[in-house]
Amino acid sequence: MGETIARNKKAYHDYEIIEKLEAGIVLSGSEVKAVRAKRVNLKDSFVKFVRGEAILFNTHIGVLSTTNFHYAHEERGSRKLLLHKKQIAKLSSSVDKDGLNVLPLSLYFNDRNLIKVQIGLGKGKKLHDKRNDLKEKDQKRDIARAMKDY
Repeated sequence: MGETIARNKKAYHDYEIIEKLEAGIVLSGSEVKAVRAKRVNLKDSFVKFVRGEAILFNTHIGVLSTTNFHYAHEERGSRKLLLHKKQIAKLSSSVDKDGLNVLPLSLYFNDRNLIKVQIGLGKGKKLHDKRNDLKEKDQKRDIARAMKDY
């Protein structure tokens, strides 16, 4: 993975990530410029399967002030993800059968300077799971602090 543009921290907090995949994303010119300027937020975004295609919904890509309003894009529009048919079939079947969710985890540039999205297949966490994760995180922080002082 190359330079990370945006991360979806909320996805790791609310979901247990089972599997991760890399997908391409279809963007217009103004969207690419906004992504390069890091004007992206993945917080409430999700992936749905519409007519055999993976579509990324609710991802906020801000419009730059230098963009002509004729060429400006929709900030929270839907964007097509580029995946193989077998990958789409596998993901959509796991969503339908197992009740899992597909959500974007991060947006980044790969080695060839192309914009990619890391999507994850996740299972929703219960409240007590979230509490356990926070407790473990606090314990690790306390241990690291104690080791540093020692």
